[in-house]
Amino acid sequence: MIDYSIHENRIVFNVKVVPRASRSEIVGEQAGILRVKIAAPPVDGAANEELLQVLAKKFAVRANAVTILSGQSGRVKKVSIEGISPDELQAVSR
Repeated sequence: MIDYSIHENRIVFNVKVVPRASRSEIVGEQAGILRVKIAAPPVDGAANEELLQVLAKKFAVRANAVTILSGQSGRVKKVSIEGISPDELQAVSR
């Protein structure tokens, strides 16, 4: 189960990013954190941009509904998404 909180109608949770993967995909949950493989390298924000696109597409929200709150230069990031329910978040980890 992915650990999350709700702040101002946005779901906030942690994501562990694995850059330079063969393809971008949501892998599942590990220790309460959503794991996401990203094909882009962690150079000039490319991996962060691709992460935002992957999450927006998976949750069917517009791109600006997904925000990286902290961890821009690390592998573990705190992300917020507007317009999804806790059930939708938990469904991607199955």
